[in-house]
Amino acid sequence: MRSPRRVQGDPPFLLSTSPPTRNQERLAVCVLVVLLAELLVTAPFARIPLAGTEILLPAYGAAILLIELITSALLLALFSVQQSRAVLVLAIGYLFSGLMVIPWTLTFPGVFEVFGLDAGLQVTASIAALRRLGFPLFVLAYALLKDGGAPVRGSRGSVRGAIAGSVAGAVAAACGLTWVILANDDSLPTFMRNARNVTDAWQYVPGTAVVLYLAALAVLFVRRRSVLDLWLMVVICTLLIEIILLSYISAGIRLSVGWWGGRSYGLASASMVLLVLLSESTTLYARVARSVSAERRARATRLTAMEALSALIAHEINQPLASMVTNAGAGLRWLEKKDPDIAEARAALNRIVSDGHRAGTVIESIRTMFKKDARDRVPLDVNHLIDDVLRRGQDDARLGRISVETDLEPGLPTVTGNPIQLQQVLSNLVANAIDAMCSVTGRPRVLRITSRMHDPGEIAVSVEDSGPGIDPEHRARIFEPFFTTKPDGMGMGLMFCRLIIEAGGGRLWATDNVPQGAVFRFTLPSSDDHLRPVGGPGR
Repeated sequence: MRSPRRVQGDPPFLLSTSPPTRNQERLAVCVLVVLLAELLVTAPFARIPLAGTEILLPAYGAAILLIELITSALLLALFSVQQSRAVLVLAIGYLFSGLMVIPWTLTFPGVFEVFGLDAGLQVTASIAALRRLGFPLFVLAYALLKDGGAPVRGSRGSVRGAIAGSVAGAVAAACGLTWVILANDDSLPTFMRNARNVTDAWQYVPGTAVVLYLAALAVLFVRRRSVLDLWLMVVICTLLIEIILLSYISAGIRLSVGWWGGRSYGLASASMVLLVLLSESTTLYARVARSVSAERRARATRLTAMEALSALIAHEINQPLASMVTNAGAGLRWLEKKDPDIAEARAALNRIVSDGHRAGTVIESIRTMFKKDARDRVPLDVNHLIDDVLRRGQDDARLGRISVETDLEPGLPTVTGNPIQLQQVLSNLVANAIDAMCSVTGRPRVLRITSRMHDPGEIAVSVEDSGPGIDPEHRARIFEPFFTTKPDGMGMGLMFCRLIIEAGGGRLWATDNVPQGAVFRFTLPSSDDHLRPVGGPGR
């Protein structure tokens, strides 16, 4: 089967632009099979008269009118979105067909005669002929305008004007044609021999309608590309069955089994596009609702990410800034002495400069953490990084009366990573351990750092403390952003550490220390190259 195509620039997800799915095509075929089966069942009884069934005609006419008016309204709504002339023509076709049902029902012989409505024998047939030939012309015009008709571009006012003008034209045409038929009863073609049987002249009407339907069906098949096209083809096939049943199998005998069977096909064809429009509108609404919900979740995620990034930068910059303030105060005190100590002041200023550079590299490391560029990843000596971090934090450890122990396995292979980021990981874990032990009394405060070969190809580093340990209620959340047990904490340090370690192919976790305290361990894959490690001795 030929694959439908969609014109570039058409709005997607509309009934008149989205291509039919395989399941929709299968459903359309199934509907046609059911309708053909009904035709085969009805055909043997088609000419059996059903006397006294005129009473059902007002209900039938009201149903057709209501369905076709709703279908027309939905197609006009579709036109206001797509602004396609073809869709507008089809909507007006349904409106015209629905409006012509009113005079057809009111003038039908034997239905409203008690109310004095007796329009003549040929009036109802002439209105029926007009309606039967008018609708396929609109469908054919829709099919021809699908690819060649320029869209109605302009403001919302011009679109509304096009809709209002078209609706007014359809109403005027229906009223005008009805008036012409009623006013010229004597000049109308003789389609009816009596109230039940047609003449030979009527045969031209279904014959012409069949030609128009086949032409519309052929054009739609050639230009088929949307769900609306698919179901219009089913509608045309249904109307063809209706005509065959009404005019040929039942010989045009009114109120016979075949005649009512044909009317049921007419009702089915009128309902088909309406059902598809309602179904697709519901599906589209569900898609829009899901899309809005997904967009809201994405927006919330972006806001959370921005908040996390802001907090992360603040968390990592806070430490060098605090050190700069401390060293600046110390430098001032050295200079304000009666005999200023220039050497100590110079040393304090040098530490400020060093902290300033450190803050800059921290920011750069955060920026590179979100980049996929691996140029800043170099072979690193883990033991050297641990020594460097402990040297930086020795003052804090001394002030906290904390004993620092190391058990570093010599000759470890290098790991590949960003030196600033891994220093930040170690600094955060060491700072957390020191903070945790500040409240410990009655037992030694011990910070112990070890490095070992873990599994083959992995290096493990552990930071142990003798603090109060991790509350079991908090264990599952300590790596979440913004979660902290410190009064002045931001809850970003451990998340930052895990992010860096996992980005380097390792993992970070926490366990209880024995007999008391906590242990934070991380592993990193060892390097396979033999490059000289950054800042470490050559091996």
